[in-house]
Amino acid sequence: MFQLDLKSRKTIYEQVVDNLKELMIAEILKPEEKLPSVRDLSKMLTVNPNTIQKAYRELEYQGYVYTVTGLGTFVAVPKENAINPALLEEIKSRIRNDIRELYFLGISYEETQKILNQLLEERSDKK
Repeated sequence: MFQLDLKSRKTIYEQVVDNLKELMIAEILKPEEKLPSVRDLSKMLTVNPNTIQKAYRELEYQGYVYTVTGLGTFVAVPKENAINPALLEEIKSRIRNDIRELYFLGISYEETQKILNQLLEERSDKK
């Protein structure tokens, strides 16, 4: 499924969350698809099941997955305008930092706008 970097500064739980989010965003894991059980994923990644449980809880809080008691955890169907406000602020903060980095590297306002528009067009082509 994916590998963890034990030398990373990120905690294992954060790496699990980030990797699963990447798989969902890239549509490798599709909406309504069942995720591996906590026990199975912990065996695959050779980590403590509590770490996987914590990652699944975080993904559920962020709206990426939902859990059905007795059936498992599933990839959520994206809903327009249903984003967690705290998550939206976190994403905006990351974008803001990336834009600051572009300016620091000498990329002009106009070039930054072109880059953002190009990325938005790429996304709309996938719909």
